[in-house]
Amino acid sequence: MPVPPRPLPTLALFQPDIPQNAGAILRLAACFGLTVEIIEPCGFLWDERRMRRAGMDYIDQVGLIRHRSYDAFRAARAERGERVVLLTTGGEDRLDRFVFSENDILMVGRESAGVPAEVAAAADRRLVIPMAAGARSLNVAMAATLAVGEALRQLDAYPDGR
Repeated sequence: MPVPPRPLPTLALFQPDIPQNAGAILRLAACFGLTVEIIEPCGFLWDERRMRRAGMDYIDQVGLIRHRSYDAFRAARAERGERVVLLTTGGEDRLDRFVFSENDILMVGRESAGVPAEVAAAADRRLVIPMAAGARSLNVAMAATLAVGEALRQLDAYPDGR
C-alpha cells in the first residue's frame, strides 16, 4: 500500500522482537491511517504469513517503510527533517504534557530491552507515560496506542469516519 501523505505522525518500531505486538501496532496504524517504519533487524522472521496472522486483515492498509538498520533510518529521517519522539521509561517529558507536531515520528523500542543508549540520546525528545506507583512499564503496543491517541487529539487529526 502506498505511504499516506503527511501531516499525520509516523510510528517507528526499533528492532521489534514480539510479532504479536508488531501486528497490533500495524493494526493501530491501519485504523488511523498512519505510516509504520520498521527498523531492522527484527527479533523474529518478518514474513507475509506471520505478519498477516499478527496484524489480521489490516496489514494491507498500512503504509510500511522498512529500514535495514538504525543508520538507514537516521539517514532517511534526516533527509525528511522529522523529529523523533521516543517513548521510554527513562523519558524526561511526560506524555500528557508534551506538544506534538504533525511530522513527529513516535518511536518505541524492543519489548525485551527498549533502545540502546545511543539511540535514546539521538532522539529529539524522550517521553515517559506517567503510571501508578510500582508499575514499571506498558507493552510497546499499549504505549504506542496512548501516544498516537494523544498526538491525534492534539493535532485534530482523528479520521472523519464513524
